[in-house]
Amino acid sequence: MEQLLKDYARLLARRGINVQKGEEVWIEASLDQPEFVRLVVEELYQAGAGYVSVRYSDDLTKKITYKHAKLSELSKMPNYVMARWKYRKKKLPSMLYIIAEDPNVFNGVNQKKLTKAKMKWYPKIKPYRDAIDGKYKWCIAAVPNTNWAKMVFPGEPDDVAVAKLWDAILSTSRVDGNDPVENWNKHNADLLEKRNKLASFGLVELQYKASNGTDFKVGLDEYRVWGGGFEKCVNKSDYNPNIPSEEVFTSPLAGVAEGTLVASKPLSYNGELIEDFSITFKDGKVSEVKAKKNQKLLEQMVKMDEGASMLGECALIAYDTPIRKTGLLFYNTLFDENAACHFALGAGFPECIKGGLDMSHDELVAHKMNDSMIHVDFMIGTADLDVVGITKDGKRIQIFKEGNWAF
Repeated sequence: MEQLLKDYARLLARRGINVQKGEEVWIEASLDQPEFVRLVVEELYQAGAGYVSVRYSDDLTKKITYKHAKLSELSKMPNYVMARWKYRKKKLPSMLYIIAEDPNVFNGVNQKKLTKAKMKWYPKIKPYRDAIDGKYKWCIAAVPNTNWAKMVFPGEPDDVAVAKLWDAILSTSRVDGNDPVENWNKHNADLLEKRNKLASFGLVELQYKASNGTDFKVGLDEYRVWGGGFEKCVNKSDYNPNIPSEEVFTSPLAGVAEGTLVASKPLSYNGELIEDFSITFKDGKVSEVKAKKNQKLLEQMVKMDEGASMLGECALIAYDTPIRKTGLLFYNTLFDENAACHFALGAGFPECIKGGLDMSHDELVAHKMNDSMIHVDFMIGTADLDVVGITKDGKRIQIFKEGNWAF
């Protein structure tokens, strides 16, 4: 196990953010696995990093603050927070997020208060987020904590559950005893082949159907770019923003969507689970949501701002991925979104528009890239999902057949 953890740390350093000589790296991590964070820091320096900074946080401490602090205090943006954003804009450090999420950690928190606070923060940080978008490298990866592990493996002793979750994280991240960097180079090549194939079709629409009630179509155009696996940013090396990742994705036309999407997995949002839900679109925007659990939270989410009711991403993932084959429900978007085709409500990606990284905000909006303070993925892939692409001249191309790639 010790060697596998070292391999995982090396993967995050050399393929996740693909650190280059002299680069500055910021790590944001939970308190749960400091030993692993130390392995990552060591690997980053061995790979040539100039300086590595680590900031730890604790969701249970945040929960106490969210419950007791007044909205007026939660809504403030301290000077030191703004100073960090200003520094990031100027220096563009690479960002490595090592997450260990308890899916239910914020149960009991006043979600309306938390939502209002976020709506106050967002206008203050948005100019900085827009300024650095596509210009820095980042990677999200996971480590286990006890509460998360017990949810994935109920009934197991704490240490057994954590060990099993470690095994699941490592195996789905292609850390298998072989060279994990080479494993990912091969995986990236396969995803790039899928990206290029989709781009060659010249699609203007995708149509989705499944027996669970999904019946949906979404618009594309000739300016859409397909991403997946590795990404590139301006004047920097390529990198893998998500480990694990199985998706090939783009940003659809904002406001061009019709029909119903039925979720195939629960959604962890703001530290609570939304379960057994569907989202219906009319004239490109959410017209109705239904959920057996946490419907009000889902309703709040799609009303965060105007863009929250429109789509920013559609992602294609084969049903037979390593993540799905584990048979596990991870209750974590990083994993569950890569086990099934998914969409995201909210912000789109400038890099998914041809020339988008060089466009102004107004130009991106003119190309129908959605703009929002949220970007929330929800899973819709099933074993019988069919996806058909429509070309500009009306040709129908089978993209997915019975949950998997048709080419």
